[in-house]
Amino acid sequence: MEWLALLLFAAVVLVLMAGYPVAFTLAGVSLVFATVGVLLGAFDMAYLNALPNRLFGIMSNETLIAVPLFVFMGVMLEKTRLAEDLLATMAQVFGGLRGGLGLSVVMVGMLLAASTGIVGATVIAMGLLALPTMLRHGYRPSVACGTICAAGTLGQIIPPSIILVLLGDIISTAYQQAQLRQGIFAPDTVSVSDLFTGAVIPGVMLVLLYVIYLLVTAWLRPQVMPPLAEAARASGIGELLPRLFKAVLPPLLLMVAVLGSIMAGLATPTEAASVGAGGALLLALVNRQLSLARLREVMQHTVRITSMVFMIFIGAALFSLVFRGYGGDDLVHDVLSDMPGGVVGAMLLSMLVMFLLGFVLDFIEITFVVVPIVAPVLLALGVDPVWLGIMIAINLQTSFLTPPFGFALFYLRGVAPDGVTTRDIYRGVAPFIAIQLAMLGLLALWPALATWLPAVLNPTP
Repeated sequence: MEWLALLLFAAVVLVLMAGYPVAFTLAGVSLVFATVGVLLGAFDMAYLNALPNRLFGIMSNETLIAVPLFVFMGVMLEKTRLAEDLLATMAQVFGGLRGGLGLSVVMVGMLLAASTGIVGATVIAMGLLALPTMLRHGYRPSVACGTICAAGTLGQIIPPSIILVLLGDIISTAYQQAQLRQGIFAPDTVSVSDLFTGAVIPGVMLVLLYVIYLLVTAWLRPQVMPPLAEAARASGIGELLPRLFKAVLPPLLLMVAVLGSIMAGLATPTEAASVGAGGALLLALVNRQLSLARLREVMQHTVRITSMVFMIFIGAALFSLVFRGYGGDDLVHDVLSDMPGGVVGAMLLSMLVMFLLGFVLDFIEITFVVVPIVAPVLLALGVDPVWLGIMIAINLQTSFLTPPFGFALFYLRGVAPDGVTTRDIYRGVAPFIAIQLAMLGLLALWPALATWLPAVLNPTP
């Protein structure tokens, strides 16, 4: 009855595309298929008896406590005008250069990604703050839109990314399953810290590739990325340094506190997330941006996002049990194992499927629905878990930039001025999609870009 497993997967995707809530779609469609299977005598209800244990595992998973803490940190920083101050200051630093405003957007996007890790909030904030400024100073709309979309999606790969927290937990479970299927009863482990560390070099390389592209474009086509007018720049170094210190230092310190404590082995991601949440609260107090009303708003927003994530966890647990009850995991294992080209063919197929699904599904949905299906098979074939996690993150980041359905494009389209067309946005992201694909190719050719730093910081005995 493996065909029912494929039908279940297709039905879930179609219902999600129709706009129904993710968590209830996963749970509801799965229960319908389980009921039909029981009536046909094709499904064993014993699989659903494992659901309480799955739910208890979700509730007692200490790693997942990092999710609400990182969300709180991101939402709090979003409400403290951090992006606005950063962008204004960085624009004055680089404003005298051709393409300087574009460089400022990339640098601010990187700092916001490392501070918040929430892609949608970053793209919307940058679209509201940077796009009108870039257009006012003579930037071609396509270049401005592409730069903002690309910089906003850096939150997918630069730690502390929410997707890396979720991927780390799921890949850790999948890695243990893969080793147990191979008869290894003392399995190695992979953690969220490993994924955070593994994402550092690819993330920095991606930022550098963005910067190189913008510098080359500004050199070859200065009319599309002109320097700022003299009146828009800082009057002197004495005025600029205090503003630069005040705007850039807080997010840098927060980034060092969170990532540094993880990479140095001083704190787990959950402990570091609590440091980040406390640091964001302190920044709000120092900047006099915190009130009871704002704190209530931040906490309500955090609870809504966290509840959504954990409800999806519950729905995904039910989906995986029904999918496994129909033999779906064995079917996926057979398909990927028999692919021409072995591991390479299996990876290519998995990446292609996730890339295409990224057009219509959010990263949380793909992480909970697709990754638990394909990851155990790929890991059993010998794929490194850290490398796999980083490849998936960059792949989804590329998918979110790709027309016509990329999520980042929809976020920017919703806040762009009337004079900016959808065609401008599509044309602008095309070079950055090429850069993303080049980064994926480099990572595929040299997996050590993702695996070297975790191995150095956490050597195996």
